[in-house]
Amino acid sequence: MIEEKVTRIERFPAPYGREITLDNVVHESGMRLLRVTVREGRRFTIFDLDAATAAHWGAALADWSGQVEPGGQSGGQ
Repeated sequence: MIEEKVTRIERFPAPYGREITLDNVVHESGMRLLRVTVREGRRFTIFDLDAATAAHWGAALADWSGQVEPGGQSGGQ
């Protein structure tokens, strides 16, 4: 069995009753991944991301959120 140490980073609600969980996962080999879990009712979608992918995704999310006003309205761009 593959051993991994999972440490919760954050859990927060998302629109439409979803819940997002971020975990730091360290495998016995020392490899670290960010585990993103999206819970939608009984269904789970799980992504394990390396640092480079997480940074790229984070930057894209920050860029998008900077263009959208709270409540989901376009910032006029």
